This record gives sequence, structure tokens and C-alpha cells, in this order.
Amino acid sequence: MTGHPKAAVCVLGTGLIGGSVLRAAAAAGYAAWGFNRSEAGAEAAREDDFDVRSDIEAVLRRAADEDALIVVGVPMPAIDTILSDVKSFAPECVLTDVVSVKAPVAAAMHRHELAGRYVGGHPMAGTSESGWAASTPDLFQRAAWAVSVDPGTHKVAWERVARLALDCGSVVVPVLSAEHDRAVARISHLPHVLAEALAIQGTNGGALALGLAAGSFRDGTRVAATAPDLVRAICDPNAAALLEVLQDTLRVLEGARDSLRDNGTIGQLADAGHDGRVDFDDNQRWAITDVRPGDQDWAERLADAGRRGGVIESL
Repeated sequence: MTGHPKAAVCVLGTGLIGGSVLRAAAAAGYAAWGFNRSEAGAEAAREDDFDVRSDIEAVLRRAADEDALIVVGVPMPAIDTILSDVKSFAPECVLTDVVSVKAPVAAAMHRHELAGRYVGGHPMAGTSESGWAASTPDLFQRAAWAVSVDPGTHKVAWERVARLALDCGSVVVPVLSAEHDRAVARISHLPHVLAEALAIQGTNGGALALGLAAGSFRDGTRVAATAPDLVRAICDPNAAALLEVLQDTLRVLEGARDSLRDNGTIGQLADAGHDGRVDFDDNQRWAITDVRPGDQDWAERLADAGRRGGVIESL
């Protein structure tokens, strides 16, 4: 493994997120190329002058030859297949990913005997669109990019992944995989569930309701425009954490229902929800400056700082 800041990057899966990583990495000066299972998708990228191929063996053999950082950008259901290919053709490369859950990906890395060179990643950015055409090099500007610091994380591998995230314009949030998955269940996966439910209620209201719908309905249902298969691929692998927070949310809604029925008001829901939004608006990132990878207990200290809202802005 090398620590060169502009070492090569190989992206497997060039949809919205993977494609944006490829574009951003190339813009930052990395030698970057990729794989897309669909030849049509690969051709679309080549038409934009990016080296993307549908031949996984050739792509990964180049990654092995150039000691590339491999970024896995396929949905969770395709992880085992792609890792089998990595194991066959580029088993010595450092690996990261951009999948929306971390613990299941880490488990897959262990199954394929690739965990020793893996550092989990998850850029918190996206749109309701998908595919190469939706990708952009600016997607990650000032976004939070979770980078795992699970026990056993290799310092050099971690620095390569963190540096890529920073060079793509993000700030790095060091996380433990299990804590990441519980957090994103609340702020990423639950919003998908609620957006789908809200969209259903709008449709159930018929043409009049849809004709009257304006900003709050549009904003609340934005992610419901995401392709259903992609929503399932995002939410289903995090079922346990999502189920827990969904149960919490149902209790909140049941409390509002009971208050409306018994007292003619939604009760404390509006106050508590407003306070929650203010907390989000007022939340301030702070820079982690007192922990360096390789220091004693560096991974544990970074995890604690990330847990308290700290981010890494430079290495």
C-alpha cells in the first residue's frame, strides 16, 4: 500500500454516487477509471471522456497493476458479486465503498477475505436521480463523508480513503460502522419511508389534493422520486436499525393522533418538531485537530470525536 496523495482510483459502479466520485477524483488530479456493468452506461461515461469499461477483469487487473484505491459504488445487493471479482483480480488493493450502510459491507469484506485492506465510506450527498447522467464532480462539496474507524483499521489505508474524500470536497466524519448505521437510519433511511407514505396520502386525496399540493408536499416527497429498487437497496440492508427508529416514529405519531382525537390539537408535536429543526439548523461542525492517524488509540479517539460532532477538514 502506498500513501501517495494522488494515487490511482478505480470506481466500480458509475451511477450517481460512484460516477460523481469518478468525476470529482479526476477533477482533483487523480488517475481515475471505472467499471459499469451496463455497456450502455460505460459508453455514456466514455462519451464524456471518462475511461469506464464493462469488462470487470480488465478494470481490476489495471487496478492491481497501479495499486489503485478501489471504490465500490454498486448497490448492496450486488456487493458479493463485485467483491468476488475483486478477490480474484485485485486482492491486494485498498478498498472503500460508498454504500449507505457500513456493517453489512464490512461483513461482506470479511466473507471475501478482503477486510484487512478495507475502510468503509459513505458520502452524505445525493439526489433523487440516478445513473451516470445525474453524476457531477460538485456533488460532495462541503458534504459530510463518513469514514469508518472500526477496530483493526489500517492507518495508511484510512489515510488514502480520507484523503480522497477531502479531495472530492467533503469533510470527513470518523465513525464506527454500527453507530453510522443507527444514525443514518434516522436521518437518511427514515426520510425515505416517510416520503413514500406522504406521497401515498397525496395520491389517495385524488386530483384535488394533488392540484393543491405545493412546496411542503413537494419538499416532503422529494426522495420518493427515487427509483423504488434503489430505495429498497438503501433501506432493506439496515432493517434492524430502521425498524427501531420507525417504531419510535410511530409512537410519536400515535401520540399526536391521540392528542388530536382527545383534545383537538396535535399537542406537543409541533413544538418538539420545531425544536428538532432548530437543532439541525444550529448544529455546528468543529474541526478535529488533536488526533493524527497513527497516534496511540487514534481510531478510538477519532470515533469519539466524530460521535461528538467533530470533522476532519485536512490531513
